[in-house]
Amino acid sequence: MLRTLELLQNSKAVKRFEILDFKAGEKFYYLKIRADIKNNTELFIREYMSVREEKYSYHWQENDGKLITRWDNAPHQQVKTFPHHKHFSDGTVVESYEIRLEKVLKFIEKKLGVKQ
Repeated sequence: MLRTLELLQNSKAVKRFEILDFKAGEKFYYLKIRADIKNNTELFIREYMSVREEKYSYHWQENDGKLITRWDNAPHQQVKTFPHHKHFSDGTVVESYEIRLEKVLKFIEKKLGVKQ
């Protein structure tokens, strides 16, 4: 969880972020965050990490709610990188190699032309 906050704090694409929900136990945590991106878009982050499983969703959208890209590992799409995949606004679903927030932020920074 601290790594997630550190990545957001250090990203050149993120203006600010807010923790919307956080739960933790001895062997798990759940984190939900809304991050404002410098081009006036939003990134919603959900992570559930435990000793047995890791679930994530990184949902990047326009400020009016229109999807740009969503990365997740819900096992509902049959792609080469199953269960990791990404959704685009046109409904296309493809394999995803950005399976950690660090890679998602780098993807967004590249799209925005932000110097690393």
